[in-house]
Parts: sequence; C-alpha cells; structure tokens
Amino acid sequence: MATLCFPIAILLTLLHQAEPSAETSVFVLKGQNVHLNVQTNVTLKEDVDVIFWKFNTLDNVVKYPPNVTFERYRGRAELMVGNFSLLLKNLQEGDSGLYEAVVTGNNDRNVAAYLIKVQERVEPPVLTVNSVSSINGTCNMTVTCRGQNISVTSSCNSSTCSQVGGESRGAETSTVPLLSVYVAGGSIICNHSNQVSWANDTKEIKTICHEKEGNKEDHNYAVTVGMPGPIVHVIIIFVGCALIGC
Repeated sequence: MATLCFPIAILLTLLHQAEPSAETSVFVLKGQNVHLNVQTNVTLKEDVDVIFWKFNTLDNVVKYPPNVTFERYRGRAELMVGNFSLLLKNLQEGDSGLYEAVVTGNNDRNVAAYLIKVQERVEPPVLTVNSVSSINGTCNMTVTCRGQNISVTSSCNSSTCSQVGGESRGAETSTVPLLSVYVAGGSIICNHSNQVSWANDTKEIKTICHEKEGNKEDHNYAVTVGMPGPIVHVIIIFVGCALIGC
C-alpha cells in the first residue's frame, strides 16, 4: 500500500456521522501548516446558521457566512467554504491549543474539536562511551545518550541495551522529547525523537571493542618490555660484588 506524505500540510480527514465527543490530538512541526476538517456532516440553514472556528473556546478564528477571518489570524488562517475545513498556516508554539468548529443557530452544536500541539524539530543527540570491559569474551559497554536537557545512561553488549541511569524518558504522548538507546545493525544507536521529528547518533560496536583490545595489548607490551632492564642490572651488580668482595 502506498504511503502519501505531506511535508507542508498535515491533512486530516475524519468524517463521522455523530457529533465529536472529545478532541483529537494533532502534533505539528513548528512552521508547518495543518488542515482541520469538520468531523460530522454540516448543512447550514440559510439566514439562520453560522459556523465558527474558535481557538481555546474564546478567540474567533474564522466564520461563515459571510467568510470572515478575524484580525489575529489574517494571513495565517483560511476557511474552505465548500466543506468548512480550516487551514492554519506557519504554526508557532503559541498556536498550541484547542480548535473547535461550532455551528450557531436555533441549536448550537460542536462539529469538530482538535487539540493542536506544536513542536520544534529535535536537536541531534550525542552518544558517549563511558567505559568498556570484557567478561568471558563478551564486550560490555556503558554509554550515555544526551539531547535537549535530558540524558539516558545504558549498559550495552552486542545484542541489547538496558537503562542504568539518567532522567526519565518522555512518554510517547507527551511533548517531552524521547531518548532511547538500543542495538541494531552492529551499532549502538542513540535516538532522540518527538512526535514530529527524530535524529540519532551511532557508534559501531566492533570499533569500540577493537579500540579497547588495542589499548590492552599496547599496555601489556609496554610492561613486558620494561621488566628485563632492572633485573639484568641487579644480576650484574650482584656478580660484580661477589668477585671484588663487596
């Protein structure tokens, strides 16, 4: 099945026969547009009904008839008269909140409700290797993943990672970015994401463990080469003293 992507506008097509009973949460990347449809069939009675889109219950965004965009939203909002949907443009963090479509007339009724949450693109995280050890031939690493004022420390091997410290991760429905550390494709991956964007930093496990083994070999070699010198000198001094009667 083909997947359609809308990098500029998020198109929501939610048509139901019943009046919406609760708002629908929608996450939007800062600077993008969002298209909100009414969530039930709407027919306006001539000279009686008027439809409003409202922000946080009190602020009017647009209305019809006549087709009016209120001052605060001029150039940033547009009502599609054919289906009464609302296009919001270039959303900023201050645009987060509840958007409702309300038909007023003989009987007022709510025909759409969306809770918009505008989020910034996450910053690239940084993955740091704190320590490397080898137990029974298994390479074990402790790493820290950092991003936007939160961090997670994990203990990893070649197949899995488990959190051992750091701050709590954000919930999937939260506006707090989510940090996760896991193993995939032979690498440790530090993933930083929210509902509208993601970025990661990776380190190859073979490279980390090879560098550890290389450092270990260099250290052992230096110790081995350095030992004979003092021993030879002690033997020479001892033999010399025996010959001359020290």
